[in-house]
Parts: sequence; structure tokens; C-alpha cells
Amino acid sequence: MKLDSSSDIDNRLFEALAGRCETISCDEGVTLFKQGDKPRGIYIIRNGEANLLMLTTSGRIISSFTAESGSVLGLPSAVANTPYSLTAVVRKGSVIGFIRLQDFHSLLRSEPTLYPCVLLILSSEIRSARTALASAFDTAPSHRDYVQLTEELIV
Repeated sequence: MKLDSSSDIDNRLFEALAGRCETISCDEGVTLFKQGDKPRGIYIIRNGEANLLMLTTSGRIISSFTAESGSVLGLPSAVANTPYSLTAVVRKGSVIGFIRLQDFHSLLRSEPTLYPCVLLILSSEIRSARTALASAFDTAPSHRDYVQLTEELIV
């Protein structure tokens, strides 16, 4: 999710994170994290872009989108301490900020007023995921096909 520079809430979170992150300059094709990996931390795209990929278990790409400067990557996994749900590959020349998982958790414990900022980002990610899912159904089988498939799976 991209932080909105016009939002005081986003600015507070961004400033707090920026003060605790390491800067990583990236060559093209550098993988920040892979779908299914245990979270190591969160990433902020300070400059540049990253491709976010959702893969099948066999490694086939089923969804792809671009994260731009100001985007926070890996936040849901860091908050829930669950594996990353996407793979993030940085584009050439990008500058990334990295905050270790334990540093992120320490930040939230020391500054609990940042929790609403995190919740806003997570809720935005949920809305984006639902929108993407809905658009995927524009090209998917009809509702009747879906119902039939569901009934076959239940039986």
C-alpha cells in the first residue's frame, strides 16, 4: 500500500519507520521476499518500483502489479507474523528502506499511537485485494459455473 504524503497519519508512520530503516540500493531483479517465506521485516520503496507477484504452488504467475515509491511491502505478514503472501521483485535503480521485524514490533510497542496508521494501511490492502478479486471474476466463469463447481466440491 502506498503511503499518502498528504495524510498526517501516513506521515507519522512513514517518519517513524524511516528513522529505523536500513537503506538498500537495488539492481534489477533483486527479490526482496518470496511468497511463503517467513517475514523478516517490512520494506518501504523510497524511490523506484517493485513488481508484486502472486504465484501458484507450481510457480506460475497468476497475478502481478506494480508498487511505486512510498509503498510499504510486507506489512500484513509482519503484523500477523505469517508468511509473505506475494513475491516482491525490485526494479533497477530502486532505493528500498528495510525495517527488521523485531524493530517494527518494538516501534509499535514504544509508540502505540501508530497502530491506527497500520490499521489504515491494512484496511486499504483488504479493499485492494477485494477489488482485484472482483476484477478477476470479470473474466472468470459465470456465477452459475461457480455455483456448480462449489456444489461439486461439497459433494
